[in-house]
Amino acid sequence: MTPKILLVVSNITHYPDIATPTGLWLSELSHAYDEFERQGYQQVIVSPQGGPCPLEPRSLKWPNLDRSAKAWQADPQRMALLKNTVRPEAVDPSAFDAIYFTGGHAVMWDFPDSEGLQMLTRSIVEQGGIVGAVCHGYCGLLNTRLSSGDFLVNGRKVTGFSWTEEILAGVAKKMPYNAEQEMRQRGARYQKALLPFLPFVVTDGQLVTGQNPQSAKATARQVVQMLSQREG
Repeated sequence: MTPKILLVVSNITHYPDIATPTGLWLSELSHAYDEFERQGYQQVIVSPQGGPCPLEPRSLKWPNLDRSAKAWQADPQRMALLKNTVRPEAVDPSAFDAIYFTGGHAVMWDFPDSEGLQMLTRSIVEQGGIVGAVCHGYCGLLNTRLSSGDFLVNGRKVTGFSWTEEILAGVAKKMPYNAEQEMRQRGARYQKALLPFLPFVVTDGQLVTGQNPQSAKATARQVVQMLSQREG
């Protein structure tokens, strides 16, 4: 059967400081969507509250707005997908082979405590599915517990946007928490590339994580490879 993938996006439009807009980092969705589409996978976009997903303004500027993101932004049908995302409660996790968390700083506020997203993630991983995340998307894994009560990330190798990258991006002081540190506190074996803003992907069992926007394509390709191995 054709694999089916949930892609997770944010509903948050701005920082607590309403003068600072945020949202989905578009290329982190578009690169994954492109890779999965090439494989013929079925894709559904979900968000914590359902409905509209805003876009991070900085992701729409050079050099972040690459060919993939430009093509998405120019396609009315694809943009419509971001206006009508589904709620977690409307999703049957047993129908999906993987869940993939996109990033953008917005997710730091609405991903970690979404019980709906936690339920979907727990169900998918415990039925043998794959959990992927890129950049800040790993914030969606922070508070997810397995049926055993253990944190999903406990003892697992993971990566995601590093605190060094937050500092270099000039936004560290506006962050609600240090995601890298929070991961370590939950028992995750956090890893990162030697240099910031370079592609870096970590795989540990059914968990695939990418460090930054530059890692989106490689992270998605790793999910594809793992799904192909399962099919084989």
